[in-house]
Amino acid sequence: MTTAIAPSADAATATRIETEQAGAFGASRTFVSNVLKQAVKVLAARGERQRTQRDALVAFAVRVLSAGLLYLTQIVLARWMGGYEYGIYVSVWTWVLILGAIPHLGLNLASIRLAPVYRETGDFERLRGLVHGSRLFALASGTAVMMMGLLGVWLFQNHIQNHFVLPVYLALVCIPLYALTDVQDGIGRGNAWMTIALVPPYILRPVLLLAAMLAAYAAGLPMDAATAAAAAIVATWLSGIAQAVLLNRRMSETVPPGPRTSDFAAWFKISLPLLAMMSAELLLQNTDILVVTHFMSPADVGIYFAAGKTMALIMFVHYAVGSAVAHKFAALHARGDRDGLRDFVKDAVNWTFWPSLASAIIILALGKPLLSLFGPQFETGYPVMGILVVGFLTRSAMGPAEYLLNMLGEQKLCAIVLLGAALLNIALNFILVPRFGLIGAASATAISLTTAALMNAIVVWHRLDIKIAIWKNLPKF
Repeated sequence: MTTAIAPSADAATATRIETEQAGAFGASRTFVSNVLKQAVKVLAARGERQRTQRDALVAFAVRVLSAGLLYLTQIVLARWMGGYEYGIYVSVWTWVLILGAIPHLGLNLASIRLAPVYRETGDFERLRGLVHGSRLFALASGTAVMMMGLLGVWLFQNHIQNHFVLPVYLALVCIPLYALTDVQDGIGRGNAWMTIALVPPYILRPVLLLAAMLAAYAAGLPMDAATAAAAAIVATWLSGIAQAVLLNRRMSETVPPGPRTSDFAAWFKISLPLLAMMSAELLLQNTDILVVTHFMSPADVGIYFAAGKTMALIMFVHYAVGSAVAHKFAALHARGDRDGLRDFVKDAVNWTFWPSLASAIIILALGKPLLSLFGPQFETGYPVMGILVVGFLTRSAMGPAEYLLNMLGEQKLCAIVLLGAALLNIALNFILVPRFGLIGAASATAISLTTAALMNAIVVWHRLDIKIAIWKNLPKF
């Protein structure tokens, strides 16, 4: 009897396993099919939400590729130049990032807010004026800042360390086109032209920088900070000009020709608080580099920069989502669609936090091997990554809060929060760096970023009646 039953039991077990496998296979096939259908739906952009998701996907893809290119560029520069010269270049380029963001007086961020409003209301006359006037102003004022910088270096070069003088002279030449590119980025994002906004500064510029450095290397030029600064001139100017050509073409295709109206008084009323906010943002991102430059050696600057930029790779998610959704925040607000705005904010928070968390886990796991790509001495910067990730993830947990405040007219409060956090960052860096070195710089920045994120979330709650923190917007499964 036992012998007769066993085969039946085995057959039944085999049948059950086959059924389960078939069910699992069918479920997997259904899941993949649904994902593909959703992807096709998003890419086809049949609805407004899908178009915004497509914009977020494009921005995310560009930022992923950009992060890889920028990271590769920094690795190549560090390998070719050595830690000391690389640290000099990092310090000099940090000043370009700060000075290049000032000349346009915040018109880049104002364009993100104004362009969709002009489109929604059919005010193409002011839209044309915004595109033309803001670019002309950025180029002219950027040139003025460059000239004042060159004069300042010439007058005070005896007070500047010799190895910084020539790289600073060269880097200042980047400022006019850097400012123009910044404004064109804002115009592109405001019109939902993500490719034009993001590809030239974040893809083309690093590619051109690498190409220029390769040409310099082939020509036998010294691989030092001055050569890198000269390569940055080539990359910044060519990418900015290419972006201008593409933007002009898209304008001619989508905006009817006609007169231009420039309303600088109204634009600056919006942009100046945004400039204060953006300046504070730049200080939050770069004060640690400048203070480490002041108290420590160029080699230490290079190590800190490599560690910080490695961990900051997770922030491309925050930027990508913010770039894609900012104009939609402004458009929904212009329509008075409060319910639609709340739902969209919930989507944006989730799009920001979960990919950031996943990226942070992966980057921390691979941290030391990634740092070793810069050179064996760069692995000493790994503790910096473990500290900075706290500030970055806290910021991601609040979603694109700064973009929401800026697009809904609360830019002054956002600027106050960020200015307060920037001042805190400066104070903490000057207190902690002399005592604790690179760990002190990372701690100061993480504390300041966390403070800014929490305060912005509070402002969003009290002023807009929206709870933006991730724990208030968890997805329902």
